[in-house]
Amino acid sequence: MTTNYIGLPISRVDGPAKVTGRAKYAGEYNLPNLAYGVVVSSAIAKGRITKIVTNEALRLDGVIQIFTHENAPPTSPLDESYHDESAPPGSPFRPLHDDRIMFSGQPVALVVAETFELARYAASLVRVEYQAEPHQTDLTAKRGQAREPKPREFIEKPKSRGDVAKALAKSTAQIDVEYTAPAEHHNPMEPFATTVVWEETGKITVYDKTQGAQNNQRYICKVFELPESDVRVLSPFVGGAFGSGLRPQYQSFLAVMAAVGLKRSVRVSLTRQQMFTFGHRPQTIQRIALGATADGTLKSLTHEAVAETSKFEDYSEPVVNWSGELYRCKNVKVSHKVVPLDVYTPLDMRAPGAAWGLFALESAMDELAHELHVDPLELRLKNYAEKDLNTGRRFSSKALRECYQQGAERFGWSKRVPEPGSMREGDSFVGWGLATGVWDSWQMPASAKAVLTADGKLTVSSATADIGTGTYTIMTQIAAETLGLPLADVKFELGDSALPASPVEGGSFTAASIGSAVKAVCEKVRKKVLNRARKTKNSPLVDAKVNEVTFANGRVALHTDPSRGVSITDAMKQGKAGNIQEEVAATPNESRQSRYIRHSHSAIFAEVKVDEDLGIIEVPRIVAAIAGGRILNPKTARSQIIGGIVWGIGMALEEESVIDQKFGRFMNHNLAEYHVPVNADVRDIDVLFVEERDSVVNPLGVKGLGELGIVGTAAAIANAVFHATGQQIRTLPITLDKLLISSAARRELQKPAA
Repeated sequence: MTTNYIGLPISRVDGPAKVTGRAKYAGEYNLPNLAYGVVVSSAIAKGRITKIVTNEALRLDGVIQIFTHENAPPTSPLDESYHDESAPPGSPFRPLHDDRIMFSGQPVALVVAETFELARYAASLVRVEYQAEPHQTDLTAKRGQAREPKPREFIEKPKSRGDVAKALAKSTAQIDVEYTAPAEHHNPMEPFATTVVWEETGKITVYDKTQGAQNNQRYICKVFELPESDVRVLSPFVGGAFGSGLRPQYQSFLAVMAAVGLKRSVRVSLTRQQMFTFGHRPQTIQRIALGATADGTLKSLTHEAVAETSKFEDYSEPVVNWSGELYRCKNVKVSHKVVPLDVYTPLDMRAPGAAWGLFALESAMDELAHELHVDPLELRLKNYAEKDLNTGRRFSSKALRECYQQGAERFGWSKRVPEPGSMREGDSFVGWGLATGVWDSWQMPASAKAVLTADGKLTVSSATADIGTGTYTIMTQIAAETLGLPLADVKFELGDSALPASPVEGGSFTAASIGSAVKAVCEKVRKKVLNRARKTKNSPLVDAKVNEVTFANGRVALHTDPSRGVSITDAMKQGKAGNIQEEVAATPNESRQSRYIRHSHSAIFAEVKVDEDLGIIEVPRIVAAIAGGRILNPKTARSQIIGGIVWGIGMALEEESVIDQKFGRFMNHNLAEYHVPVNADVRDIDVLFVEERDSVVNPLGVKGLGELGIVGTAAAIANAVFHATGQQIRTLPITLDKLLISSAARRELQKPAA
C-alpha cells in the first residue's frame, strides 16, 4: 500500500455518485409541498412595461401567485446590497424592481404554481404590453462612444511604455491589423436552477447552481435583509459553469423572493433559451500594430481593445494586459475601452480577457513572422521575455521555452514547409500553426477544517465548489498524503455555505488556494497525532519531532527507521477526546509573492485540413505543452486541458452568439443553433506536462490549469488556417463562408488588368 497520492492519476472520487445518479443537482431536490416558478421574459431590449395582464393565468386551478414589479415583496433599498463578490462597478440588476426594461429577455414576471407544467402553461398566458424605446446593441456601430472603464478589483490597468509611433516608423517590418471576436455564452450542461426549502421557523435552505455558496448566501442575506444564521446555501454538485455561476443569477433571487413571500418551498428553473439572457463573454474589437527589425526583434507593439458592457454596470477584463508581458519589447502601447450597450452585463467566462486578447496577439505574431519570412516559433524565441518589462519583476518560474521545445518535437514542427498553401493531402490543404498561452497563478485566502476520528477516518471541508474540475479528488489526495491515510479513509466536503470560508471557484486559483488550506490544516492535525503517538505504550516516537517522522500507510514512523512507528488508529486511542478537530485560514505570502510575476504558460501546436473546394476545416491533431507547476493529478489535469482545447476549437471555428440588432436579442439561443464542437470535430489531442518547480506561488507549488487549455488554441488554429490557405481570417469564428469569400476576393485580385 502507498499513501503518496499527489501526482498520481487517481480517478474522480465523486465519479460513482455521478454515473449512478446519486449526485443531485440544484433542480433535482424533490420536496413535499414544493411549488414551481417559471420566468416570463421581456420581448423588447429597452423601454417600459405599460401593462401586465395576469387574470387569465391566475384563474387556472393550481396557480398560486404571479409576481411582477407591481406586487413583488420588498427587498433592500440599498444598491450596495446587490453587489456580490464578483460584481463589477456599477448598479447591479434588480429583478422585478420597476417597470424599466434594460435588456432583451429581462425577467418581467414569475408565475408560481403547484406543478412545473402548469406554471409554464400559465406563463404563456401572461400578457405584457410595452412602450419600446430605441435600443443600442451594435458594438461596431457604437465603437466611437468607447470610454475608459471603471477599475475592477484584481485587474490592473493596462500599462504602456516607450514611444510606439517612433519605433514603428523605424521598423523594417510593420503590420497594423484589426481582429474581431463575437459574444459567446457559457452554456453548461446543467441549466440554472434554485430550489428553496422553507421552514416554519423562517429559515431557508437554498440548493443553488453556483460557483460560490458563501457568495450567494451573503447576496441573499443582504438583498432580503435576513440574518446569515437563517440562510444556508448548498451546491455539492455543479453540472458545469465556466464562470456563469460566479455571480448569483436572477433565478436565485426569484426563487428566494417567492419562498419568502409565499412561506413555502419553491423551485425556479431557467430554460435553455433563458440561459442566453444573462452574462456572456463580451464581443470585442482589437487593433494590433507590430514593428520589428529585419532579424525579427520587436521594436513596437500596440494593442487596443474595445468591448461591450451593459449600461448599468462597468464590466471589463484584461484583454490587452498580456501583450506588455509576454514578449520583450521596449515600446508598448495598450488600452482597453468599453461601450455601454442595452445588454445584460457581460460575465467572466473561461480565461476572461486572455481568450480574446491572445487570439489577436498570437495571430498578429504569425502575420509578422510571415512578413519577415521567419519561422513563427523562431520569432517567439527571438523575443522571449525573461522578466516583465512593465514592472521589472522576474517570473516565479517560467518553463515556456521548454514548452516550445518539447511541443515542437512532439508535433514534428521541424517538418513544416514555410510557404502558405504548400502542404497538401489529397484534396485538402494542410496547415500547421502555433500559439502561446499564459494565465495568472493566484492564491486567494481560504480556510479548511479537518476532523480525524478515533477509527482513523478523516473528513476535510471547505465551502469551495467543484464545477467538474476535480476539486473533490485533488483535495482528497492532498489530505490523504499529508496524513498518510488510505484514500478510502478520507472524505472531502464542499459546496456548503456553513463550511469554512472560501472564495468563489474561478480564475484557476482553487487548487492553489483551497489546496494550501487543506495541506495546512492536515499538518496541524499531524502534530496532534504525533503527540498522541508519543503516549502509546513503549512508543518508539517518545522523543521524535514532527520533522523527524513520516506519515504514510496509516502509520507515524521514524524517518531513519520506518519499521519503528505507531499506527494512527492506535495513536488516536490515547487521550480523553476521541476526535481531533482543527481549522486553518491559509493566506498568501504576499511579501514574497509580490516580488515576482506568477503565471502558467503553454505552447499550442495545431494541424488543420482545409477542403480546397468547399473550405471545410478539420482539426486532425493538437499538441499542447503545459507548464503548470506541480501537477497534483495528471488524469484530472489532462481532462482540464482537453476541455479547454475543445472549447478553443469551438472559439476558432463555431461558437458565436448572434444578435439581431433590430430586436436587440440573441437569436441562436439553443444548442441546435449555438454550435459547439461535437465528437466529429475533436480528433487527437496530445497533452504533455513540462516539469516546472515553483516554491513561490503557494506551499504546494501548483498553478491553475482550468483557463490555460483554452488560451492560445483559437490563435493556433487560425494560424494553421492561414498557413494552409494563405488567407488570414481575422473575424471569429472561421466559418467556411468566410474562407470562400476570402478565396474569391483573392482570385479576383489576381486577375490580370484589362
